[in-house]
Amino acid sequence: MISLLDSLPPVTEDQRNTLLSAPRTADAHRAMMADVLAMNAVQIGGTATQKALPSDITVAAWNVERCLFPADTAAHLMPLAPDVVLLSEVDHGMARTGQRHTTEEVAAALGMSYGYGVEFFEMGLGGPTERHFCQDGFNALGWHGNAVLSKAPLSKVTLIRLDDHGHWFSEASGADPEQPRLGGRMAIAAVLPTDAGEICVVSTHLESNAGPAHRHAQFALLLDAVDAFAPGLPVLIGGDLNTGNHIPPHFDHRDETLFELGEARGYDWGFTAEGMTTRPSLITPHPERVMKLDWIAARDMRCLEKGVLSSLDTNDRPLADHDCVWARVAF
Repeated sequence: MISLLDSLPPVTEDQRNTLLSAPRTADAHRAMMADVLAMNAVQIGGTATQKALPSDITVAAWNVERCLFPADTAAHLMPLAPDVVLLSEVDHGMARTGQRHTTEEVAAALGMSYGYGVEFFEMGLGGPTERHFCQDGFNALGWHGNAVLSKAPLSKVTLIRLDDHGHWFSEASGADPEQPRLGGRMAIAAVLPTDAGEICVVSTHLESNAGPAHRHAQFALLLDAVDAFAPGLPVLIGGDLNTGNHIPPHFDHRDETLFELGEARGYDWGFTAEGMTTRPSLITPHPERVMKLDWIAARDMRCLEKGVLSSLDTNDRPLADHDCVWARVAF
């Protein structure tokens, strides 16, 4: 059962100690996930500026890589005039982003309501390039997750877990032994009112530390959960699907099987513009590969226009290691 909350309660000291001392197993991870309320909740906030969206809308999906610069991120999106924004890798109470609630700041600047859910409870401060941005030696909350932002109120919202075994916690999954994390890949799904009826939008983030079969299974789980959450509604899914990761030697997104799975379930991938979507950034200054990781797919909608918005700001500073994919859609 997913709770809808005005704020996410922090992890207690006892829960933190349990996380540090627990065996690195899937069963231990599941027990801790059940015990931490914020891992089973969506934070609802922001202020909608419209009662309903128009019958054609612009949707932007962007992995903002922690969201180091919330105000600049929002300003960068403004020329698109998005009605809906699907964010991944957004921090809340992390030292590397000034302990800010980055989703809340972006939503306020764009005049949007939001639903935010936790992907990971992060114990540490991050890697060397992330610690460069830390002014504190601790995380106030340690949340890192996904969000749906909308100019209209969220009629209905949920969090969909795509990983309950602790892929970044369990030793059997090859987790980092130096930094235990609670959580796993997930999605936020929201039903939104429009002049043409309700639609469902989904912000998701699939696994990077795995191959196509793992992502295929996650995507199948996601599609099933969306059908149960919003039966019969037009659906748009956007986010970082990590397509091509762990597929040597070329790390080619075209080797993924989740595309055929989506098509078999009625989804059209033609809402995503051509072109790669990763670049060097302040946190990831020297990526090994340039890849196409970010996608928009929709069912029972029409694509009117699509594109990729570079994450370079007006001073050629990268706001993230991903560019933003966007589409104007009608239904």
